[in-house]
Amino acid sequence: MSKLLSRLRPYSPAKDGEFDAVKAAHLLNRAGFGGTEDEIRRVMELGPVEAVEWLLDFPDAGAEEISQDDVPDLSNVEGYPKNYREIRELTRDMTEEERKAYRQKLMRANRAAVLVTSAWWVKRMAVGPYRLQEKLTLFWHGHFTTSARDERSAMLMWQQNELLRRQAAGNFGEFVLNISRDPAMLDYLNNQQNRKQKPNENYARELMELFTLGIGNYTENDIKEAARAFTGWGHDGDNFTFRKNDHDNGDKQFFGRRGNLDGHDVIDAILDHRACAPYIAGRLFSFFAYENPEPEITQRLGQVLREDKWDLRPMLRALFTSQPFYSDKAIGTQIKSPVQLVVGTSRLLGLEPPVGRSLGDALAKMGQVPLEPPNVKGWPGGRDWINTSTLFVRYNTAARMVGGNGMVGRGARGGAGISLDGMSGKPAYEIADAWIARLIQRPIESEKRRVLIESLGEKPSDESVKKMVQLIVSTPDYQLC
Repeated sequence: MSKLLSRLRPYSPAKDGEFDAVKAAHLLNRAGFGGTEDEIRRVMELGPVEAVEWLLDFPDAGAEEISQDDVPDLSNVEGYPKNYREIRELTRDMTEEERKAYRQKLMRANRAAVLVTSAWWVKRMAVGPYRLQEKLTLFWHGHFTTSARDERSAMLMWQQNELLRRQAAGNFGEFVLNISRDPAMLDYLNNQQNRKQKPNENYARELMELFTLGIGNYTENDIKEAARAFTGWGHDGDNFTFRKNDHDNGDKQFFGRRGNLDGHDVIDAILDHRACAPYIAGRLFSFFAYENPEPEITQRLGQVLREDKWDLRPMLRALFTSQPFYSDKAIGTQIKSPVQLVVGTSRLLGLEPPVGRSLGDALAKMGQVPLEPPNVKGWPGGRDWINTSTLFVRYNTAARMVGGNGMVGRGARGGAGISLDGMSGKPAYEIADAWIARLIQRPIESEKRRVLIESLGEKPSDESVKKMVQLIVSTPDYQLC
């Protein structure tokens, strides 16, 4: 035990160095989408422990508590009412035949509604009050993957997005049960068609391979038996339904359990499996800290998860306050995802996030459109974000956001925008250093710094500052966080 604890000891400023601006920015980048100078100062004042408590302080709201402001506005989508909540109101008293006809009408406008919902989420990530909740929602979207390319209901994709958000740091066992009953997931992995006469194994397979255990921790027979247990699980519109006549009531054997097992029994058995907790801990650590974590780290975090009866917050707290999270292996080593790049640039510069087709086109070319992961494995991430074509688009997207050119809404979202910002008359090196600290948030090579200083000219102006900022966001350093 002492070895495991030593590999995941809490970060200590006394032992591990000052909790400075670089470390504070690192926490805000990984547990969110970046921090402004004021936010970095606040995190430094709070310290590593209290800062994590602040980030974890968000509501696990139920579906009935979603406010009107938190629903995508579809009023400009022809064929849709103003938002998804109105659809529920309209269809509540319809007959099944009337609902079916109405949904067919909505299908014609579905693609446009997906794009609006995707842009709504990007804006929520950029300006929403709970940055860690949104970052976790993005993580779970790539973990419990469903894609609008295959799920033909924009409403069900939004409904799943809300499920991911309210379960983001809740109880993982409840999360697995609820995602197993989620209509978009039931469609995406074909459990809607899972019947005793012809069991469909897709969901049972991915539940173990990708969602809970990882390859090598189950057998083909386990998949077959789990699929039988999930027979009859489906949905009627946007609600889960259990079709008892389609359920296989026969004897099943799964992970040492035997009897007329159903999906609840399978999920309980999976949670009892020794591989489950370290697997989930490892996926979260890889996303938030660095890839391929040491087995001791995943085992220790998994132990925290099990000891706290699958509540995710204590494990997340241990992750974000650990020494490995603040190690050189973690800081400034993660390639920003396209969403991180766009949302982070918006946050750091106080800009409105891109809107409309320009946003969708840019994210598509960079390889990450929210609500549209490429397959059930989600986005591969890491070095896969970068190739010769995507790198060019990444540089151009960030530079265009700085320069305008139709990529952003009007003006800045507060702050002084991109200008000398009170530094008129200051030497060029001070201005450059201030912007490097604001955007890259860690030291850069002296030659790169020199180029940025020279770009300001002998008499720095608002225009030369904007050009320098465009250079900064087009550097390899800015692609990392």
